[in-house]
Amino acid sequence: MKQFETILPVDDQGYYGEFGGAYIPEILYSNISNLRKAFTEAIHDPDFTKEIEALLKDYVGRPSPLYKSDALSKRYGAKIYLKREDLNHTGAHKINNAIGSALLAKRMGKTRLVAETGAGQHGVATATVAALLGMPCVVYMGATDVERQQPNVQRMKMLGAEVRPVNSGNKTLKDATNEAIRDWCCNPSDTFYVIGSTVGPHPYPEMVAYFQSVISREIRKQLKEKEGRENPDYVVACIGGGSNAAGAFYHFINEPEVKLVAIEAAGLGVNTPHTAASILTGTPGILHGSKTMLLQTEDGQIIEPYSISAGLDYPGVGPLHAHLAKSGRAKVLAATDEEALQAAYFLTSKEGIIPALESAHALAGLEKLNFKEDDIVVVNLSGRGDKDMATYINSMRK
Repeated sequence: MKQFETILPVDDQGYYGEFGGAYIPEILYSNISNLRKAFTEAIHDPDFTKEIEALLKDYVGRPSPLYKSDALSKRYGAKIYLKREDLNHTGAHKINNAIGSALLAKRMGKTRLVAETGAGQHGVATATVAALLGMPCVVYMGATDVERQQPNVQRMKMLGAEVRPVNSGNKTLKDATNEAIRDWCCNPSDTFYVIGSTVGPHPYPEMVAYFQSVISREIRKQLKEKEGRENPDYVVACIGGGSNAAGAFYHFINEPEVKLVAIEAAGLGVNTPHTAASILTGTPGILHGSKTMLLQTEDGQIIEPYSISAGLDYPGVGPLHAHLAKSGRAKVLAATDEEALQAAYFLTSKEGIIPALESAHALAGLEKLNFKEDDIVVVNLSGRGDKDMATYINSMRK
């Protein structure tokens, strides 16, 4: 069988340099092996890709617009474009991967979907596609996130998914992922684990990046139409696990003239105990099936992360991003809670666009870069802020 030819810097074992791999319990070896085979076969099946493309166009509403923000362009002295993933059906980029993964699950004969979620956008996307395909769906969500992301919890339930709150750890994304993996281990024959980010054992980081690569593919085409060239000077994206950043970076990874900038969640500051900046402050370790950069103690115990953004509140990062950072291909910065809030308020007041708190971190990263007047900068606006209204309102009252 022909191997899937990826443009990502990954080998056959799923390693991006020193990061990646598949560190899994024996019960999942067969599942992972079958998934690699099924993914490779599906990618080379024109009918499979045609089905994905049709749903992305007619169901999701792609291509998402590439919008030039006059307010941001004036403020930062460059041509600032927003890739409007917030305008997708379900309100974020997560639906791109959910569709590809769920169709792959159906192709493999799986009858049940499980997912983890932090901010709730991946949970909503998975529940949406499960409803579309008539598949039962269980979404694991940290109890802390259940409280701060109530709109998305209600959406998942209305879509027919069972939302299971997780009360271990600090009750956020890491803990939800732990429980989803346990479920998968207990139900390996009929269950497909729809991972929401570029984390987990190989082939998940590669697979999720591939399904999200529609973002950068569209950026190239849209910039060609608007600016006469396919490559921007900068691509900026927030990064937790890293799915939106992987999608935005994908087709530019091997274009050295394009600067890739990932913005981590600094929380209360990278030099405080209350942060989620795993690349800038972490060390190499193994979590959720792969080797990557983690927030951990000297003896390998996970340090609980913190961010105002539920989707970035994760103690690690996808192995692709760990490699891009270590190799110098991507520049990694961090934005605090307050910086993200101020960036969100600016975009809302000047452009009438309320971004998700995750996307607000990417916008805050613009303050930390120096642009030339003719630079073309694309910021991936990964989601809309409906789900974060309670947090925004509470912060304005302080």
